[in-house]
Amino acid sequence: MSPNPASTNHSDKRAKASSGRPVSANSTNGKEEEVKRKDSSAIYKPKFTDTLSRVNNFSIIESTLREGEQFGNAFFTTEDKVKIAKALDDFGVEYIEITSPAASEQSRQDCITICNLGLKAKVCISIFHMDDARIAVETGVDGLDVVIGTSSYLREFSHGKDMDYIIKQATEVITFIKSKGLEVRFSSEDSFRSDLVDLLNLYKTVDKLGVNRVGIADTVGCANPRQVYELVKTLRGVCHFHNDTGCAIANAYAALEAGATHIDTSVLGIGERNGITPLGGLCAMMYVADKEYVMGKYKLNKLREVENLIAETVSIQVPFNNYITGPILNNPSTYEILKPDDFGMTRYVSIGHRLTGWNAVKNRVQQLGLVLTDDEVKEVTGQIKQLADLKPLGIEEVDTLLRNYHQQVNTPVNE
Repeated sequence: MSPNPASTNHSDKRAKASSGRPVSANSTNGKEEEVKRKDSSAIYKPKFTDTLSRVNNFSIIESTLREGEQFGNAFFTTEDKVKIAKALDDFGVEYIEITSPAASEQSRQDCITICNLGLKAKVCISIFHMDDARIAVETGVDGLDVVIGTSSYLREFSHGKDMDYIIKQATEVITFIKSKGLEVRFSSEDSFRSDLVDLLNLYKTVDKLGVNRVGIADTVGCANPRQVYELVKTLRGVCHFHNDTGCAIANAYAALEAGATHIDTSVLGIGERNGITPLGGLCAMMYVADKEYVMGKYKLNKLREVENLIAETVSIQVPFNNYITGPILNNPSTYEILKPDDFGMTRYVSIGHRLTGWNAVKNRVQQLGLVLTDDEVKEVTGQIKQLADLKPLGIEEVDTLLRNYHQQVNTPVNE
């Protein structure tokens, strides 16, 4: 193994120092260190690369049009689906998963419509039965996910089939899909409550059939990142995480560290129960892990537009604490790892309360095009705090106060 350049440079410096000769800092290294200091995200990158890791080599399977349709408020018209599919495609996701065409006649027609949009993203669906597969391959989809519950809970209380039946059925359906020249993935449902021996035997079988990838699903949202890493490093493939215990984003990241190739997401995390890994949350996490890779792959400045589209379509508000929000001023990188402008947003700090700081007020003064000295900003900040002790101030009230104060200090005093 070749020596670490940093270690070699350090050793050279020590040798020069011991010989009595002056030690001079390498200017190139100095510049590199300055760049690292400026890029605050660099300190969050792993110091040692996991040989399994794919945090800088993954794809997104965006499931708003499949998982998201199970959200309580969701009723997507054909027009809605077309808008959402185009928005997700423009954002840059590699796959768009939609509701199975076997679900209903309208679902079948919508599937055909989306497949005919000429999207860059591949369109995929989830099925298990042969009858569903026959319907799906005629719609123009690019790939199918053959999925069935493998845990003892689902085998007993959901579909009532044993592992022998699952293997036989999976073999028939996968063979049929491959004969049509389509991508095929096999996924177990409720993977984390399934017997590992059952999973390994099943995945070995489908691997021999030539599936493009395999998938695992935390269907009930019970897994934690350590469990995810241990299972994914054994199986690899695609990961689908529900968010019942709030671990969906962390689990997705752990899966990528363990070698997962694809992550399922939905916009704002909408889906069955608490939903799944949110697209924005995953992007925020991966932005921190490898900013250049994520920004080069996805149009992060389109994220807010996509989230607003979904929120409007399903009649909800974008959560106040949604990912990629929460600005800090003075030196934002002190507390802020995500740069709002990278996501097509501007930084705004709520300043109409008793805890506001004068740097935040100064920023608002500059946004309004007003000219005040630092001492004047500190004085008007005190006025804001006094009023905010009585009640929080809205942005319009703060702006009015700032403009009045600016006019007051800039009005000549009559002699």
